[in-house]
Amino acid sequence: MLLAELVATSAEVSATRSRKAKVVLLAELLGRVEPAELEVVVSYLGGALRQRRTGLGWRGVSDLPAPADQPSLTVLEVHEAFEAMSRLSGPGSQNARKEAVADLFGRATAAEQRWLQAVVTGNVRQGALDAVTQEAVALVAEVPLAAVRRAAMLAGSTVAAAGAAFAGEEALAAIGLEVGRPVLPMLASSAPDVATAMADLSGEGGTEVAIDAKLDGIRIQVHRHDDQVLVVTRSLDDITGRLPEVVDVARSLPAHRFVLDGEALTLGDDGRPVPFQDTASRTAQQTARDGQRAVTPHFFDLLHLDGRDLLDSPGHERLAALDALVPEQHRVRRLVTADPAAADAFATETVAAGHEGVVLKDLSAPYAAGRRGSAWVKVKPVHTLDLVVLAVEWGSGRREGWLSNIHLGARDDSSPTGFVMLGKTFKGMSDEMLTWQTERFLGLETHREGHVVHVRPEQVVEIAFDGLQRSTRYPGGVALRFARVLRYRDDKAPHEADTIATVRSHATG
Repeated sequence: MLLAELVATSAEVSATRSRKAKVVLLAELLGRVEPAELEVVVSYLGGALRQRRTGLGWRGVSDLPAPADQPSLTVLEVHEAFEAMSRLSGPGSQNARKEAVADLFGRATAAEQRWLQAVVTGNVRQGALDAVTQEAVALVAEVPLAAVRRAAMLAGSTVAAAGAAFAGEEALAAIGLEVGRPVLPMLASSAPDVATAMADLSGEGGTEVAIDAKLDGIRIQVHRHDDQVLVVTRSLDDITGRLPEVVDVARSLPAHRFVLDGEALTLGDDGRPVPFQDTASRTAQQTARDGQRAVTPHFFDLLHLDGRDLLDSPGHERLAALDALVPEQHRVRRLVTADPAAADAFATETVAAGHEGVVLKDLSAPYAAGRRGSAWVKVKPVHTLDLVVLAVEWGSGRREGWLSNIHLGARDDSSPTGFVMLGKTFKGMSDEMLTWQTERFLGLETHREGHVVHVRPEQVVEIAFDGLQRSTRYPGGVALRFARVLRYRDDKAPHEADTIATVRSHATG
């Protein structure tokens, strides 16, 4: 299959808002795929390369040769080119990768170049990538969608499920939970407050729900088969060698085979969580080093225990089994109640202890691996700040031609400019907002540096964020976590923006 066919379909899918139309378009393409191409095409339709690491980022695909006039690349040729890049390492690899990019992109048309840039940088925008692809697979293979979704959850990818789907329902059904093979984690939806979450979960009958502390750590899934232990992240990356203390805890538990879901967290001497970046930095290292503070596991769910799959068991059964297996010091703090006041008090105590918030859980619900449903609902306090835009970066991929990533500044009287930079964000922006801010900031432009447009510090923006972390990258010494735009404040002047002292007052833990 030519890459041009896939790129054209992706563009059509992106252009329609109808989910049904998206599924039909993807299904038509999948119906023309050869067996040897299936996994690559499914992965590309899901907006991802088959390679987890290629050594490429936006910078690596920003300076490209002139595009080809006619399409000639096949999807397998593209896959093989990225596979070769992923194996490059050592002296000379940077130049070799640059040459490989020039060769591949030089054979691509302009439309193909834009799509390849998007898939490399994770910016393919066609709507509900994986979920819609699963629907298309089910349609073409003529198998139940539920069977495809479940197989994708348990196999850890839509790609694996697609191969089984074309082999028939029996092949899909044969994919089960296997200790040692990571499954996609269950995800939580969001609610603005505990009362809303309680009402959604317990209804008028006042059914009891479980309320877990939401820890600010690294999501981990731990598999043990006898003495063999596997620890993976939310994205299913193997980090077993980085967390020997988690491996030791897993081996200490009184069972031979299990799969646990939880968080890896670093605590200070006072028992409070250290800043998230410290835990993230520790878990990012290839091996643990002597003298480092330990990262300890805190588990909140149990998916398998000594030959018994618990995925379809109700939450109260899984929690009972978890409590019997894992000692209290390695379990996430939990309250089971039907009382909204007790739930709210628990949430307040949890946040005061330095944690992110809480997750409320339906005790009758199964573990919906890989799904973000209504059975788990997270509640986190949202912080907001009024900041000033200092500069804006031109967008890429779907946002090409718009000013997108805004540089955020707080008031700081000690700075020569009167403002200090805290970070950037491109999240929370609609197409209408992008159009407005492009015109607005070009009108405030003072000068440019490459793709960055510097502006007069006149526009105030209201930013929501989840917390602060230390930063040596920005002059203010702190950066906002998960910052997103709520709205532009035309009713506020720059001198009314928040100060760096106000920003630092949001620091916790």
